[in-house]
Amino acid sequence: MQDRQIRQNIVTTNCWYFLKITITLSEFFKSIIFLLSSDEEPLELPLRHNTMNSENPFVHFLHNLHLHRNQPHGRHASIEEHDHHGAYEIFQVSTVNALIEGLYDGEISYGELRKHGDFGIGTFNALDGEMIALDGKFFQIKGDGNVNTVSDDQKTPFAVVQFFKPNLSVEITEEKTFEELTRQCDALLQGKNCFYTIRVNGFFKSMKTRSVHRQHRPYKPLNEITRTQMEFEFTDIEGTIAGFCFPDFTKGLNVPGYHLHFLSHDRKSGGHILDCTMNSGKLFIDHTSNFHMELPQRKEFLEADLAKDTRKAVDEAEK
Repeated sequence: MQDRQIRQNIVTTNCWYFLKITITLSEFFKSIIFLLSSDEEPLELPLRHNTMNSENPFVHFLHNLHLHRNQPHGRHASIEEHDHHGAYEIFQVSTVNALIEGLYDGEISYGELRKHGDFGIGTFNALDGEMIALDGKFFQIKGDGNVNTVSDDQKTPFAVVQFFKPNLSVEITEEKTFEELTRQCDALLQGKNCFYTIRVNGFFKSMKTRSVHRQHRPYKPLNEITRTQMEFEFTDIEGTIAGFCFPDFTKGLNVPGYHLHFLSHDRKSGGHILDCTMNSGKLFIDHTSNFHMELPQRKEFLEADLAKDTRKAVDEAEK
């Protein structure tokens, strides 16, 4: 009788644990379904502290799952205010090789691009001029030299932006040629294998820039178009240089070295910089090791031969 009673107790106990596990799994999957389908704000789930209760990891898991679901994911995930890693990240649309090959139609709008940076350079669909972004305002320098503000629905085939927060600044008190200015930047860089964002506010004895007119299909390669580019020369002009210095190992992805654009203080002139002489001003540099690039999904991009050595073409088009 005693053995029979013991066996009954064991069966009863096992049935109870099986029932408890079944209920727990049922509640688990119900919770998963609710959390994946809910659009509500993340829940503040209470945790039992100072206890060995095994529910704590489970509650943590559910809480983190809900938080994860409410985060932006996938293409074009925007930078949130608390995302310090993303805030210092350089964000790039497409590759310079694609631009060199004549892939001038992009998918990302400037409304989307603004979420990834307030400072940068780029161009527009159909290669319709040069772009420069300063202090959250985006400008288009057209092929005829006119400057327009950029609307959110305009799109870009190539752009590079960042939320600009300089690590250092240097006063420039004597005249410098473009070559001397870039040499001074070189002396301030922390190493050749990092990404640098450059801004120069100042007065310029001379400034030579270029822009291009809107293109029409079938598109020609960029280095062929820039042979007939519109060039502009200015004297005694105040304005801002904006751009980037990329490492040599990024060739094909971006322009190795300096890629800089200019916008006058009165917002009436600018373009891609070809040459300049600076009287005085202030140089700002921001460096980061964080780089994010998003590629187009268009068929022409996916099937293009972007493995070519385009260094010569890049120099012809951008330098």
